[in-house]
Amino acid sequence: MIKLPNHLLALILIAFQLLVINSEAKASVYQQNKLDEIAERMLLFQRSNGGWTQYQGNATDYRKSISEEQKAILLSDKNKLDATIDDKSTTYEINYLVKAYAETKNPAYLKAAEKGIDYLLAAQNIKGGWPQRYPDTTSYHKYITYNDNAMVDVLWVLKNTADKTTNFAAINSKLAGRAGEAVKRGIACILKTQYVQNGKLTAWGAQHDNRTLQPAPARKFELASLSSSESVGIAEFLMSMPNPGADVKKAVQAAVAWLESVKVVGYAYQNIQDKSQPSGRDRVLVPKPNGVLWARFYELETNKPIFAGRDAIKRYAVAEIENERRVGYGWYNTRPAELLSKSYPEWAQKWKVK
Repeated sequence: MIKLPNHLLALILIAFQLLVINSEAKASVYQQNKLDEIAERMLLFQRSNGGWTQYQGNATDYRKSISEEQKAILLSDKNKLDATIDDKSTTYEINYLVKAYAETKNPAYLKAAEKGIDYLLAAQNIKGGWPQRYPDTTSYHKYITYNDNAMVDVLWVLKNTADKTTNFAAINSKLAGRAGEAVKRGIACILKTQYVQNGKLTAWGAQHDNRTLQPAPARKFELASLSSSESVGIAEFLMSMPNPGADVKKAVQAAVAWLESVKVVGYAYQNIQDKSQPSGRDRVLVPKPNGVLWARFYELETNKPIFAGRDAIKRYAVAEIENERRVGYGWYNTRPAELLSKSYPEWAQKWKVK
């Protein structure tokens, strides 16, 4: 065995250590620059103000590849003011990007998510709610929007930001502080918009006027009303509060009581084939023993299920609106069932709500 001089051994050890350090540095750089294809597409779709729009009127499908022509259009559209929270736009992207950052450590994803959160904070209105679109204030876009869980999705993002839960731990602390305050204002808005019917708290509409806070209409077939599915999402968010106050407990209790009172018993809502209809199919209520449903919308004064076609005329039976709207919209749902049978009883027991 050849014995090397001590000074040579020292040089070899130093060289080895440098090699290890260099390898670790390269690995770190690689990790930071690791790409997520979906996240990369999200960066292209993000508007300059931090929000995201709906591509061609629908929720964006980021699994689809983007041509060079599409890429050029997206880059030229960066300054458009069409960002929205409709159909999980903006909130979905933020949730995905913080997860992508946690997995890749690519700083571009964290920066984009933070910019999106900043957009949500800027979009909160003076009443504490979120409009469907911001800064677009035309038509019903300015209304406080619970429809399809839009505002609740925003509150979950901001709550996770404030609490620094899981993938949100890396978010800038200043944003986290602002998010916590925004959640408080959002909850206050929820409590103020809960509809009072003949002196009794009930539930929430799909949209509420941003000034009067009363339920408001949106598209022609979406009349001012109380909404079962959206009220479930709101109640579930309120129930997530770590130390609910008396006002929150009262709001949840009232919403659950209302949902219990308006359920439709003994029916199912089914798709059927019907060649006599323009679409070749239909959606109908059919008798079903022990079936339980909720209409999507209920009349503000009477709690009767209501329906409307594109003529905006209120009707009291889904069969009375045109086939296109019957098959193209969700007029009934079963979402409240789990809240009433499981989530609420467990929450009520925990917080001693009678």
